[in-house]
Amino acid sequence: MQKEKIMADKFAAYTKRNDFLICVDSDGCAMDTMNIKHFRCFGPCMVTEWGLEKWKEEILARWNELNLYTMTRGMNRFKGLVKSLGEIREKYCEIEDFNRLEKWVEETAELSNDALEREIGKADSVCLKKALSWSLAVNQSVGRIPEEEKRPFEGVKEALKKAWRDADIAVVSSANPGAVLEEWDLHGLLEYTDAVFAQNSGSKSYCIKELMKRGYRPEHVLMCGDAPGDLEAARQNGVYFYPVLVGREEESWKEFQETGLKRFLEDSYGGQYQTEKEKQFLENLGEK
Repeated sequence: MQKEKIMADKFAAYTKRNDFLICVDSDGCAMDTMNIKHFRCFGPCMVTEWGLEKWKEEILARWNELNLYTMTRGMNRFKGLVKSLGEIREKYCEIEDFNRLEKWVEETAELSNDALEREIGKADSVCLKKALSWSLAVNQSVGRIPEEEKRPFEGVKEALKKAWRDADIAVVSSANPGAVLEEWDLHGLLEYTDAVFAQNSGSKSYCIKELMKRGYRPEHVLMCGDAPGDLEAARQNGVYFYPVLVGREEESWKEFQETGLKRFLEDSYGGQYQTEKEKQFLENLGEK
């Protein structure tokens, strides 16, 4: 199966096929899974773990606002957790040992379940343990979402198939690696993918940086994403960014296939087109 090939690639030396590289985010960018995961899994699991049912409606509305509809969209789950718990502590109730979790999120080099488990092994912290319990519960909850509800946006498979002929394709995501592999395999997207780098691979900026060491020129690397973190990862590495706009995902993928990809491969992506795409992206998330 293609899935086993991709999983093996994670531990082997990455092989450059083409002069061009396209990095693609998963949730909310290629896969129409971001809203459903936050609505049903991330926020509700936090409410349950910390016993916040008394303020459930307000807390879930704020969680979704922070993680889906503003400039903090797509932030790492643990960063989102700290931001939300910090606000909850100020507005609703005390969060035991919160500062310990906040400190770990600020200082750790890896924001993942594995890294959190290692930290718990070094420090007996109620909040760290609850954060891990929450994160594992989120993964289990995501796993229970029916397969038919975890689908790519219309046009994604066609776009990847077209791009893969002339460019290497790498998934660069902050999501749970198991979920990314399952979802991309289910819909045949791994067939047009050279490697998958997810939550356990490091930050998106780090992943792009490591991939560029294989010999790609900055102007031949493009990050496709739906969140500010994707734009920032591209900027940090001096590469191009293509936005998949929230609420206009199908339109975005159609333009990518018809215009963006052609410009990228013909070295006419920079300048006015890139500026226009970044402006559209920021305005779509309410940034002026």
